[in-house]
Amino acid sequence: MLVDFNTLPEESRVWIYQANRSFSEQELSELKTKLDTFIENWTAHGSDLQSGYTIKYKRFIIIGLNQSLNQATGCSIDASVHFIQQIEKEYNVDLMDKMNVSYKQGEFIAYKPLLDFKKMAKDKAVSRNTIVFNNMVNNIAEFNENWEVPASESWHSRFLK
Repeated sequence: MLVDFNTLPEESRVWIYQANRSFSEQELSELKTKLDTFIENWTAHGSDLQSGYTIKYKRFIIIGLNQSLNQATGCSIDASVHFIQQIEKEYNVDLMDKMNVSYKQGEFIAYKPLLDFKKMAKDKAVSRNTIVFNNMVNNIAEFNENWEVPASESWHSRFLK
């Protein structure tokens, strides 16, 4: 059951998929239609899952699920992963690689392999104040408070001296 992402309770689970590039306006329009259809039909053992999504900065797909109504099961999570993999193939984009880092450079969103980010931290090309995207957040409350934070307040801080 598709609902507005902003109406989901704060304890709703989130999955964040970061793209290795921005989506075009046409791709975003198509993507929204595909997400609407997927989420409207997303179930766990035949029960509707109350969920919604948002797309941030034309590159992050965030899916939220109200688990107080129905929990995601192995099969429903598999279905969502399969859906994301289809999007990857269709748009020739990487959404599943967790070994990459996105961060802000002014208004621009940069995307680097973790090894490059570590080197940039060592070379002081990024700092403790660099805004990073902590895609490890678990729920909407954490997403709202801790997703877009200075590197010093995220797991990224281990690379900064």
